[in-house]
Amino acid sequence: MKQLLAAALALGALATPVYAGFNSAYTDIDLDECLVLEADDFGASWSCPGYKGYPLMVTEGDLRFSLIYGFGAKMADGQTLPPFNHVGEKLEWRLSNELGRWMPIATIVRYYTADPETGEDKGQVLVVTQLVEGNSCHIAYIDALANPNANELAREAADKAGSFECARDEVEIIGKFTAY
Repeated sequence: MKQLLAAALALGALATPVYAGFNSAYTDIDLDECLVLEADDFGASWSCPGYKGYPLMVTEGDLRFSLIYGFGAKMADGQTLPPFNHVGEKLEWRLSNELGRWMPIATIVRYYTADPETGEDKGQVLVVTQLVEGNSCHIAYIDALANPNANELAREAADKAGSFECARDEVEIIGKFTAY
């Protein structure tokens, strides 16, 4: 009887649906802790720790930063914003449990954009990047200063990642936007 009960419980556990939700994990972007891959008078690139070994490359050129994700990533894969900029110190990884384990599907990072007249920090943009092998790119921009719920808007956009076609679709600007 005990064996029958144990078998029934095991079978019930297998039939339990997997919770398909979203969660966040955070990593630091500290270039002093990253491996310098290349550096010269025109820019630099670093290999930095990502979420649980997920590759992250940070590049800077022409006073603009970009983040490149994934295995086999190339510097040409990076995207940035038009004004001179730099990235914030925290990277939010949006995770999905749709497959029964937490996997990164998108990231959110704060870009600080410069005033074109003074070069001083003026705007802040939350950049949402979709993480899909061969199809990773920016999918949404949210002005962090113009929208009091900017983080919530960015998470909502990140949780829709996966169906964006980088070569065809246009990056969505969500909410008020006056960052540049």
